Amino acid sequence: MSDKKDKEAKPKKAKGKGMLVKLVAGLVLVGVGGGGTFALVKSGMLGGGEGEAHAKEDNKPKLVRKGEEDPFAPKTEAKEGEGAGAEVEGDGGSEFKTSYYNFTDDFTSNLKNSSALVQISLACSTRRDGRVLMWLKKHELAIRSQILVVLADTPEEDAFTPEGKERLQKRLTDAINKVLTETEGFGGIDKVYFKSFLVQ
Repeated sequence: MSDKKDKEAKPKKAKGKGMLVKLVAGLVLVGVGGGGTFALVKSGMLGGGEGEAHAKEDNKPKLVRKGEEDPFAPKTEAKEGEGAGAEVEGDGGSEFKTSYYNFTDDFTSNLKNSSALVQISLACSTRRDGRVLMWLKKHELAIRSQILVVLADTPEEDAFTPEGKERLQKRLTDAINKVLTETEGFGGIDKVYFKSFLVQ
C-alpha cells in the first residue's frame, strides 16, 4: 500500500513542477517581448519613439528670420509719449533677426597677476528666439559669476590691445553659453559686446 501511495504522489508532484516551469517560461517570454517592444518604440522603429526624440529637438531655440514673428519675444511696453512703431528690418546683411540683452550692472574685477582693475559694461546678441533672452535674465546671477571668473583670469595686456579685447569677447561668449548649456541645455549667444571698458 505504501508503494501505491508513492506512485500516486510522484505524478502529482511532477504535474505541479510542470505547471511551475510553464508559468516561469511564460513570464520570461512576456518580459522579453515587452522589453523588445519597448526598445523598438524608443529607437523609433515602432510607434512614438521618433515623436519623442523629435519633440526634444523642437524644444531648442530656433533661428528667427527677419520679418518672422518670434513666438517667445519678450513683451515690451511703449513708454508715455513714445509710439509703439513696428520694427523695420533691413534687406541686406544676415537673413536672421538679431536680439540684444543688456546686463543691468557693470562688472568690476582685478586682472590676472596685476593690481589693475577692469570695469566693463556688457551686452550680448542672439539670432535665436526669445527663450535665449529669457534664460539670460533668469540665470543672470550665475552668468555674472562666470563673467567675473573670466575677467579675473584675463592678463593686463589683453585689456589694452584690440586683439586682446577680441579674445576676451570670445571667452565671455563661451562662458555665457556654458552657463546656459548647463542650466537650460542650449547656449544661443552669438557675441558679447563692450558698452564701456575702463582699466584703472
